[in-house]
Amino acid sequence: MSTAAASNAVAAADFSAAERSAVYRAIFERRDMRHFAGGTVAPDIMRRLLTAAHHAPSVGFMQPWRFVRLSDAAVREQVHALVEAERLQTARALGEREEAFMRLKVEGMRDAAEVWAVALADGRDAHVFGRRTLPQMDLASAACAIQNLWLAARAEGLGVGWVSLFDPLALARLLGMPDGAEPIALLCIGPVHAFYEEPMLQQERWAKRCALDDLLFENRWGTALQTPPPADGPEDPAP
Repeated sequence: MSTAAASNAVAAADFSAAERSAVYRAIFERRDMRHFAGGTVAPDIMRRLLTAAHHAPSVGFMQPWRFVRLSDAAVREQVHALVEAERLQTARALGEREEAFMRLKVEGMRDAAEVWAVALADGRDAHVFGRRTLPQMDLASAACAIQNLWLAARAEGLGVGWVSLFDPLALARLLGMPDGAEPIALLCIGPVHAFYEEPMLQQERWAKRCALDDLLFENRWGTALQTPPPADGPEDPAP
């Protein structure tokens, strides 16, 4: 056995087959939820989700994520009004797809047990490591934190919906964010009646998942990846 193969075998042994399957199950069954069942999220579970987020990778270990809980009903309604205003603007911008868009449920802020705003921290320009030519890596790092929270929530049996329909400057002002901070997401979190069988926008025939092989290249853009040997592991489930 080669050194690389031996190393891979040791790494695989760190997780049982059931544990590996659970990780992939969370990935494949995660959904961007819009329909929530009210209820509550226990504080200890919410803490676990935030801890999972905080253990995401970040470029230069900058940890740019900040989380603001919207626990006040009046504040949540004000934020909801910002989302609704942008929903209408987005519908108009879609032109011929305006009516189809307006039929979609695009957020669950009034029904979700928890709503959290996620923002990029102020003072991010001081972090140059890994960002000199790619300053957007602060956003990429925060997205990893959101994904961590999302997968942990799925494992806890909770739904999460990422809402990005808002004016970031207006939301920053409403939530009293300092200059330089930038909101990137509103996360609706909580119990759901059921998880969608497939991504909601695919279910509603708005779009469908691309074929993976169409997105894989080798050495140069557009050159198809040479098919590697089959690997043991879960297959991307249908649909």
